[in-house]
Amino acid sequence: MKLILASASPRRKQLLAQIGLSCLTRAAEIDETPYPAEKPDEYVQRLASDKAQTVLSSLQSDSLIEGDVIVLGSDTSVIIDGRILGKPKCFDEFSEMMQCLSGRDHEVITGVALIKAKRLDSSLEKRVFLVRTRVRFRQLSDQDIQNYWKSGEPHDKAGGYGIQGLGAMFVSEIQGSYSNVVGLPLTEVAQALSELGFEVWSV
Repeated sequence: MKLILASASPRRKQLLAQIGLSCLTRAAEIDETPYPAEKPDEYVQRLASDKAQTVLSSLQSDSLIEGDVIVLGSDTSVIIDGRILGKPKCFDEFSEMMQCLSGRDHEVITGVALIKAKRLDSSLEKRVFLVRTRVRFRQLSDQDIQNYWKSGEPHDKAGGYGIQGLGAMFVSEIQGSYSNVVGLPLTEVAQALSELGFEVWSV
């Protein structure tokens, strides 16, 4: 059975490799605009499902499914005061994000969708779930914010920081899954894969 990661994110592929799981990757081109009044929990789970379904449909249309496969889609967002913090488009937007996070707790939530497709069976098995982690930032100075932006790391990060990189200097406390903050909750993903019949132990 093959595992297909519906993402071009090297971080998610590296996380899967960390627990010994190899996968093929296929980017999912979807509209990530939140719906009006859509709640963050609903948003990340919808995007995860859309990514997984989009990639599965492309595999089926291209006749690339030769055996049973599981497609994994996920979406991670940083939430504070009920607001979804996306990737900063400029320094001013990034600075506003960091000032908002400075000295406070925020949530990192990841929606995960797993779709199992069998080559000889048109039926699908699906798991969709949400994992949340609470993260606390220390108080940030203006110089902290300027230096971090100049490093280049925040530019492609949801919420403007990466806990697996230089952004770790800002994190004073974490409650919950660390890998969830990086981009994929490994404990929950491994358990869901096992429930779908995927062999997570290769030893």
